[in-house]
Amino acid sequence: MFSAARTVLRQAIDDRAFPAASIEVGDVTQPRWRESFGRLTFDPSASPTTERTIFDLASLTKVMATTPLLMQQVERGSIGLDDPVIHHIAEWRNPDRARVTLRDLLTHSSGLPAYRELFRSHRGHIAFEQAICGTPLEYTPRSASIYSDLGFILLGFLLEAETSLPSRFDALLAQMGIVEDLQFNPPVAWRPRTAPTGIDSWRGRVTTGEVNDENAWALGGAAAHAGLFGNAAGVGAYARHLLQILDGRTGVVRRETLETFIAKREGVPGSSRALGWDTMLATSSCGSRMSPRAFGHTGFTGTSLWIDPDRGIYVVLLTNRVHPTRANDAIKRVRPAVHDAVMKDIDRGP
Repeated sequence: MFSAARTVLRQAIDDRAFPAASIEVGDVTQPRWRESFGRLTFDPSASPTTERTIFDLASLTKVMATTPLLMQQVERGSIGLDDPVIHHIAEWRNPDRARVTLRDLLTHSSGLPAYRELFRSHRGHIAFEQAICGTPLEYTPRSASIYSDLGFILLGFLLEAETSLPSRFDALLAQMGIVEDLQFNPPVAWRPRTAPTGIDSWRGRVTTGEVNDENAWALGGAAAHAGLFGNAAGVGAYARHLLQILDGRTGVVRRETLETFIAKREGVPGSSRALGWDTMLATSSCGSRMSPRAFGHTGFTGTSLWIDPDRGIYVVLLTNRVHPTRANDAIKRVRPAVHDAVMKDIDRGP
């Protein structure tokens, strides 16, 4: 089974779309397929990719750490989705943003720009918070959805009012019973089995085992938008936990809370965004064969997680497509091809 997806990934390695890839496909009970492809770099002498290979998960951090932690805070009543941001972040005080809510940050419809190179002149929580809150909005809130790291960085600051994001995430994993490799600021011992990311001209080196995203690096390597590292088994264990919640089992949040967060937000023109998550479109990275209720996310380094609750299936695809250069965007055609091949095999059956 999954021979077509295997062929797509092997061809992608041959075409130098990325040097390393790991995939896991599973359902609510177990993985159905896990396999690795290529080597950690394009050097023929580089170590082969294995099931233990660690990847920089990039923006999967948003939906694997930040979003579930926010779900828990919503359930506890500590925050409300429609709370104005100013109620939680005092620096968010310019009149143009007075009505922006936490829901707007989660759905990337706050008016904030997509990106700013804050790392060039800022370090740490306080400096970043002041810079983001002082950044002019680029559009009227809720009139559009522009994917923005900046809003998620603020959500992370909200979460860190009591303790650090890594500490909160470790506690979340313990509640889930997940023991696979998932961690912020991974230990040096992981380096030999970590897939290198790009050559960072600003830091002057290839980044291996340190976060590829410069803004996350300037925030100490662990931020709400990026910084999480892990392997396919770890991401798959997280996906199974969400499927189990949707199946009615006890989990880190209630089923109704998760259902709220994965439902596409209405009222924002042209948006496919749910709360933290992205949702299924014919043009999505998950291809065209998943169910309309499918939800997922991608990561800049070449990672993705898509979950189809109607089929009870998840697909984890981890690559280091930014090695050796971020200019390589061949993964845009590989992602939908892999997912379509997987779903076609599942529909066909063994």
